[in-house]
Amino acid sequence: MEGMTKADVDKLDKGLAVHGGRPLRPRDAATLILLNRSGGDVLVLMGRRHARHAFMPGKFVFPGGRTDPADSRIPVAAPLHAKEEARLASGPGRASAARARAIALSAIRETYEEAGLLIGRKGPFATAKRDWQGFVEHGVAPSLDVLRFIARAITPPNRVRRFDTRFFSAWRDDVAVELPDGGPTNELEELVWLPLAEARKADIPDITRTILEELEKRLAHDPLLRPGGAVPFFRLVRNRFVREVL
Repeated sequence: MEGMTKADVDKLDKGLAVHGGRPLRPRDAATLILLNRSGGDVLVLMGRRHARHAFMPGKFVFPGGRTDPADSRIPVAAPLHAKEEARLASGPGRASAARARAIALSAIRETYEEAGLLIGRKGPFATAKRDWQGFVEHGVAPSLDVLRFIARAITPPNRVRRFDTRFFSAWRDDVAVELPDGGPTNELEELVWLPLAEARKADIPDITRTILEELEKRLAHDPLLRPGGAVPFFRLVRNRFVREVL
C-alpha cells in the first residue's frame, strides 16, 4: 500500500464538485480503454464529454458508465478469463461471479452506446434487454474473454458523484462492428485515437492520467496484456488516498 498526501488527493480530484451532505455510497461503474497499435505507438480511444454534464464537463474520458445489475444475465460468446474474474472478485466489497460479469459487460455495453463499437464475435445473439438491441441488430455476441482488468478507483466521499470504477482494456481487433455514426447516446461529442503519451497531456481527469501511467508501465513489461496481471487500486483510507495492488 502506498499513501498519498492531501495535495495528491486534491490533484486527483481536481475539477470534481463537492457536496456537504452525507457521503454517497459508490456505485459500480466500468470503463473501457480501447487500444490499437500503430507503428511503434499504442493508441488509446478517448471521447470528450459535453460541457453541460455535471460530472467532468468537457473532459476527455474513456467510454464507460454505471453498471446495470441486469447485465449479468446477458449471454456471451465467451466468459471472463478465470484469472481476470479472480482479480475482479478480490479487494473490498468482493464481487460475486454474477457481479463481476455485470461489471465487465457494462464496459462493453457503454462502449457501444457512447462510441458505436461492438466488442464480441459475429454470430447469432438474442436478448430482450433494450440496452443490448444494437448487438442483436448487428449480429454480435459480446465476448468477455478479450477484456483485461487494468485498474480500480473509488471516488472519495463528499463528491457530487461517487463510483467504484473498474477500468478494463481491449484491443481494436476485438471490435466486431464499428458504426460509422458512433453510438446511440450523446454522452461523448468527439472521439479521437491518441498515442498514450499525447493522451496523458490532453484535458483529462487527473485520475485518468494516473491510470494511463499505470497502463504504460504494464505494457512496457507485458505488451500483450496477458490475463491475471497485477491491478492497482486507488481509494481513500483513514483520510489518506492510497494505492494498493489487487
